[in-house]
Amino acid sequence: MKVLQNTKSRMFFASWVWTHQAETSNVKNNPLCPPSPGLIGKILKPLRQWLENIQVRDRRQAHYLCQLIPAHCPFERDIKLFGKTLFHIPPMCKLNPLYEELVGLRFRALCYLADECGEDVTRYC
Repeated sequence: MKVLQNTKSRMFFASWVWTHQAETSNVKNNPLCPPSPGLIGKILKPLRQWLENIQVRDRRQAHYLCQLIPAHCPFERDIKLFGKTLFHIPPMCKLNPLYEELVGLRFRALCYLADECGEDVTRYC
């Protein structure tokens, strides 16, 4: 960690820098290093590639994908009592390991409908 001090205003700046695994001596015992993709990453890799390689070439398929994959996380909520927000439940969809691929597939379907078919896709937004 680098710490720089500005003597005039007494401000401290801290920055964290990730180093390559070959540069660190004890990576496995270092709690600051991000975890390497393990068994789950290896299992999901073919499924991710399959989702990324799906080509949207049919109007019915594109409509089905846009209806099936939600635009917003359905689990995100504001819990209110007497008009006051008590707490907020954050979106849980980003915990899904296939979230990026599903959003990309939905985007490709929307682009197909808008660009190729010339349809209005505002009902899916």
